[in-house]
Amino acid sequence: MNRPKKSRFNYGYYFVAPFVVGFLLFGLYPVYNTIALSFTDTTLMSAKSNFVGLANFKRLFADSVFMTAVKNTWLLWVLNFIPQLGIAMLLSVWFTSTRLKLKAVGVWRMLFYLPNLLMPAAIAALFFSLFSFYGPVNQFMVRAGFIPEAIDYLRNPTVARALVVFIQWWMWFGQTTIILMAGMTSISVQVYEAALVDGATSFQMFRYITLPLIKPVTIYILVTSLVGGMQMFDIPMLLTDGRGSPANSILTNNILMYMKFRSSKGHIGAAASVGVLVFIMTTICSLLIFYLLRDKDANLEEAED
Repeated sequence: MNRPKKSRFNYGYYFVAPFVVGFLLFGLYPVYNTIALSFTDTTLMSAKSNFVGLANFKRLFADSVFMTAVKNTWLLWVLNFIPQLGIAMLLSVWFTSTRLKLKAVGVWRMLFYLPNLLMPAAIAALFFSLFSFYGPVNQFMVRAGFIPEAIDYLRNPTVARALVVFIQWWMWFGQTTIILMAGMTSISVQVYEAALVDGATSFQMFRYITLPLIKPVTIYILVTSLVGGMQMFDIPMLLTDGRGSPANSILTNNILMYMKFRSSKGHIGAAASVGVLVFIMTTICSLLIFYLLRDKDANLEEAED
């Protein structure tokens, strides 16, 4: 009796199996477990837990600290993402321009991307040392006569927020530049040549050719930056005392989640409820971005067909 031969195409399943198993164990299961824990009163020091329904969520919405954390997270992300995208777009246009023909573009890309390779803990420690009370910034400002006495920068809410915004921008604008350059270089040169023959200006070519054709790349950058911004934790956590000081000015969603997890009782259920709300908020905003920036012309053509 002849056994049926395995199709060679079935071997593809063996290659994708590690990814599927890894996603189920380390991607999907943690999400499910977090959602399940958010409906319980589970703590670190309790062997049993009870189902409490929406009690954790009700306490969160009644807590002004949670709303402060949400506002801070959005504010810090928006303030660093807008200049990040704007400067990265400008640099991408310069580096890919055939008119400017800038030299050593690869070196500049490497220099701009370099901060992204550094550990956030090391960057936070660096800026903490620079702007501490006896740090180099205060030493220079006092000795140069710019200020009469040292300033405790890290206790100032405005300065603390500005530092977090600057660090987030400085770390990520290089990667955004490289991604945008990849999208711009994929556009055929013939399209620009045809527009140039028709008398289009540089701004018109950027507005009506470059921007529409790199829309998928822009959506990818916007969504991934949104996801990362809503999970902002390491820089504001390590820059001060780890509690969003001063005056909760840099308290983010993930820091609040960590604080609830590391409280005296170790309330895992309360911490999980923060994570669930962040997940829901990020998902809704991502879907809204896809909807608002969708290709409307393609949708109209599909509807007509």
